[in-house]
Amino acid sequence: MGNFISINLEDHYKKNEKFLQSLNEIAIERQIQMQNQMADRQRATAVAKSRDLFLWITTFNITATAGLFTGFRRTKRAYFLIPLIPLTFVNLYYWDLAYGNKLHRIRMEAEHVMTHEIDMLKVPCGLPTPSSIDQGRMVEEETKKIHPPMP
Repeated sequence: MGNFISINLEDHYKKNEKFLQSLNEIAIERQIQMQNQMADRQRATAVAKSRDLFLWITTFNITATAGLFTGFRRTKRAYFLIPLIPLTFVNLYYWDLAYGNKLHRIRMEAEHVMTHEIDMLKVPCGLPTPSSIDQGRMVEEETKKIHPPMP
């Protein structure tokens, strides 16, 4: 009698195997799509942040340049103009990051690292395993028991 039930379950599993596999594929595709969309949103936020920072740095650079040129005109001493060199480099860096092709160059370098220097990407202590995750979860639960959160 137990043999009949196990055979029936095996037949049932074999019938639904393709359906379960397609469900798993859809779930994985959705996870990949979600991660890709979240990464796109994070990159867009980083570009917006760079553009905002560029505007602030440019405003500071213009103000500092006006002050330094005023000091130079009054005293005729060239050392007033020396701070313009690093300020110009900083401003150009952020212009390139915000409006230039710096992100493209960064992506190309990242692709180079991923293809030719894969050992640089190794995770310390290797990938987490289900047992290490469960162990960490248990430690966290014990910590909460010992030190309950303050209300």
